[in-house]
Amino acid sequence: MKIVLASNNPGKLAEMQAMFAPMGCALVAQGELGVPESPEPFRTFVENALAKARNAAAHTGLPALADDAGLCVDVFGGRPGVDTAYYATEFGYPKGDDNNVRALLEQMQAIDDRRAALVSTLVAVRSPEDPEPLIASGRVVGQIARAPVGSNGFGFDPVMWIPEFGQTFAQLPVEVKNAHSHRGRAAQAMVALIRARWLDPAHG
Repeated sequence: MKIVLASNNPGKLAEMQAMFAPMGCALVAQGELGVPESPEPFRTFVENALAKARNAAAHTGLPALADDAGLCVDVFGGRPGVDTAYYATEFGYPKGDDNNVRALLEQMQAIDDRRAALVSTLVAVRSPEDPEPLIASGRVVGQIARAPVGSNGFGFDPVMWIPEFGQTFAQLPVEVKNAHSHRGRAAQAMVALIRARWLDPAHG
């Protein structure tokens, strides 16, 4: 089964391909099929992921998979959330991972409640009009560190301290991080859903 991934991020594609390969599902990046980027106007991860999946399915005629992910800080009421990628620009910095981390640490300088979650929501559709999209969420709860530590990972990984490991995501070996990350957890759940709903001959 061929599924179009509504992303042009090579790291994300490689990570997902490895997880979906055992099912015999081949993931293809939407850029390879000429799919234009989808607008993401919504305030929730699930609505943005659904819009991206429907857009990719509409342009290709293939089943599509999309994710939307971000950092949700408790003391900020779950923000930056869907605005995670552009967080730094709210404080006058250029867009980018390092500036996002800098802005977050500045905003949290005097704050002791540092609980936060990295959240990934995956949505899969069989067609643009699929009335029953598959939805899988993964979240990892941790604390925002006082300073970046570690050189693996990207985004907020260097300041996302995970109590169960006693380290930040950026300190963990890549394979450990992928298995336990918000995206890894969402992908594992989605693999199970696709296997049960789309591939199981007994279902239907």
